[in-house]
Amino acid sequence: MIPYRDDNPTNIFPFVTIGIIVLNAVLYLWGLFSPAGEQKIVYYYGAIPHNLLTFEKTQPIHPFATVFSSMFLHGGLFHLGGNMLYLWIFGNNIEDRLGHFRFLFFYLAAGIVAAYAHALTEPASRIPMIGASGAVSGVLGAYLLLFPRARVHTVVILGFFWQVIRVPALIVIGFWAMIQLVSGIMTTGLAGHGGVAWFAHVGGFLFGLITIKLWASRRRVKEWS
Repeated sequence: MIPYRDDNPTNIFPFVTIGIIVLNAVLYLWGLFSPAGEQKIVYYYGAIPHNLLTFEKTQPIHPFATVFSSMFLHGGLFHLGGNMLYLWIFGNNIEDRLGHFRFLFFYLAAGIVAAYAHALTEPASRIPMIGASGAVSGVLGAYLLLFPRARVHTVVILGFFWQVIRVPALIVIGFWAMIQLVSGIMTTGLAGHGGVAWFAHVGGFLFGLITIKLWASRRRVKEWS
C-alpha cells in the first residue's frame, strides 16, 4: 500500500511541516553536490550508536548534536522521498492540532527518542544512522491515536494492476507499524540487515502514540467516520 493523501482537513497553513520538507531537500542536495562527498558527510553528521551512548567524540560535532543533524540527512532519493511523503500526508494535521511551535518540538523530540531507541538496540555499532524516519514515525503514532478513522487515499498494487482506495488511517498506519516491529525483531543481532534502523521507527512511533495527548491542547479532536 502506498498512501499519497488523506481526507483530513486543516485550519492552519502547515509552515513547519513544509519548512522541514524544504530543509531536508536542501540538505540532501548539499550532500549530493558537496566537495566533501556524501560518505564523509554521513560519518561527520550521522548519529553513531556507540558515540551516542559513550559520548566518544570521533566526529566534528558533539555526539548529541548528531541526533539533530542526522534527522535532516538522507541516503538517497527514495529514502528522502518516502519520508517526506509520509510527513506531508500526516504532518500537517498534527501541526494543526498542536500549533506550529509545539509541533516542531514534538517532531524533534520524536527524533531524539528514535535515535536512542536504535542506539540501545545496537550499542556497539559505529555505523551512522541518518534520516527523518524516526521523527516521522512519531508523527504517524500521533496521527494514529488522534485520527484513526480519517480516510487515506492509498494505491494498492496487485501484480500489473493497481487500484486507488480510501482506507482508514488505523489500517494504513497499523500495517506500517506492524512491518517495522516484525522487521526489527527478525533482524536483531544480524549483521548486514540492509542498513534500516527498524527500532528507531518503532521508538519514534511509540513516542508519538503514547505522548501525543500530553502535547495536544484541550481543543476537541475531530471525529471521522
